[in-house]
Amino acid sequence: MIGRVMRSTPLELHGRRVLLRTLGEHDYDAWYEIRSRCRDWLVPWEPRPAGAPPVPEDRASFAARCGARERERQLGGGYGFGIFVDGHLAGEITLSSIQRGPFQNAFIGYWVDRDRAGQGLAPEAVVVVLRFAFEELRLHRVEIAIVPRNRPSRRVVEKLQLRDEGVAVRFLEIDGCWEDHVRYAVTAEEWAERRRELLGAWIGD
Repeated sequence: MIGRVMRSTPLELHGRRVLLRTLGEHDYDAWYEIRSRCRDWLVPWEPRPAGAPPVPEDRASFAARCGARERERQLGGGYGFGIFVDGHLAGEITLSSIQRGPFQNAFIGYWVDRDRAGQGLAPEAVVVVLRFAFEELRLHRVEIAIVPRNRPSRRVVEKLQLRDEGVAVRFLEIDGCWEDHVRYAVTAEEWAERRRELLGAWIGD
């Protein structure tokens, strides 16, 4: 109906411990509490051109970001999820830059609350998203790119034993600097080979 905002049903993906759910404005307080408490843990790794301010963290900006992600979801260009454990927000994970045609590729990005780091939540969330990417979206390839010195993020892919494709030099502007990134990838063929192993270890399927 013209003049009314259409609300879509949240998309949920289930793991063993984690629930991945698209975020809405009602998640702002929990999101902001983590962001403000963990700002020094998160901001240094976020894509941002030199001189640009950090991502706005006010309620209106958060609601606008949720709306933009919902539009992106409807267009099939990307998916953003909150990582929830026992009903509490613990981080975020995205499947973004989805390209169709002969490429069929996307990127995964993630962050978790510093107080939750090391508990295996991010690897579990990555496996849930990989299952969605390959079995629901029918993508052929998923990549994760990480700044080499970002040890917490690299431990996630190392736990999953994802394939290291080497270093992309000055790949992305992070906190105002062009940073090298180690690129990890999984193809649909690799997922088919490792599906039982990864789901059994991290989700229990």
